[in-house]
Amino acid sequence: MKPQEIQELIDFISKSGLDEVNIETSDFKIAVKKHSAAPAAPEAPRAAAPQALPHAPAPQAPAPLPAEQAAPAAPKASDESKRYKEVKSPMIGTFYRSANPDSPSFVNVGDTIKAGQTVCIIEAMKLFNEIEADFGGTIVKVLVDNASPVEYDQPLFLVDPA
Repeated sequence: MKPQEIQELIDFISKSGLDEVNIETSDFKIAVKKHSAAPAAPEAPRAAAPQALPHAPAPQAPAPLPAEQAAPAAPKASDESKRYKEVKSPMIGTFYRSANPDSPSFVNVGDTIKAGQTVCIIEAMKLFNEIEADFGGTIVKVLVDNASPVEYDQPLFLVDPA
């Protein structure tokens, strides 16, 4: 596998919501884990890493943000999680915002929803399940991209119940 193919695989896995993937062929074996203490490394034979030229400048790391800029982000996230309620996925499947590609989305940011209103569809094993809101409020954010895989209990929408 080429490094670009490995990166594309990692990007796909991170978007899919899977926690672990193992791939093994006659040429190589690779294990990718999300949220692991130690990074997974491919067990395939590797080519030598390119050497830096003696006259090339060393790459510089980006400067860290001052503590004043980084600190306000934490309280905002905790305030947001307390103020908003989440509509969560009741199953594993594929998330769709509309009934079909030609139809408008069930809900959009800024829409007011009522308890029992259909907010999306989740396809599981070729069955299309309408997902209804358990409470009313205003859609603040759509947390999942259309046609993306979702896990059980994964937040799909943030709703302001006020």
